[in-house]
Amino acid sequence: QVQLVESGGGLVQPGGSLRLSCAASGSIFSINAMGWYRQAPGKQRDLVALITSGGSTNYADAVKGRFTISRDSANNTVYLRMNSLKPEDTAVYYCNADITSLVVTRLVSRDYWGQGTQVTVSS
Repeated sequence: QVQLVESGGGLVQPGGSLRLSCAASGSIFSINAMGWYRQAPGKQRDLVALITSGGSTNYADAVKGRFTISRDSANNTVYLRMNSLKPEDTAVYYCNADITSLVVTRLVSRDYWGQGTQVTVSS
């Protein structure tokens, strides 16, 4: 019913930049918060950045000043611009969205996840 499709991952050298995109489609009444999480091998999935429907943002300390989250509400898309990348940023990055859908006559909200996109920072 709702899909999140990510793109933009890849291999980049330390100090380089990447931009991730995540487009939501399907039965969408409204999108509340959207965010990016990451999971390195053997570690838990952690929040990287979050943006609310009102445009407020929140970042993990490890990425503050280097990453920027933004959203195009008209196209149900969220972006993550990553600058000054470090090897420790290597992980699978997942898009997350809190989406409200109209189910018959009820509004139902739930979290959705993208399939993940690999970001590798290495020389």
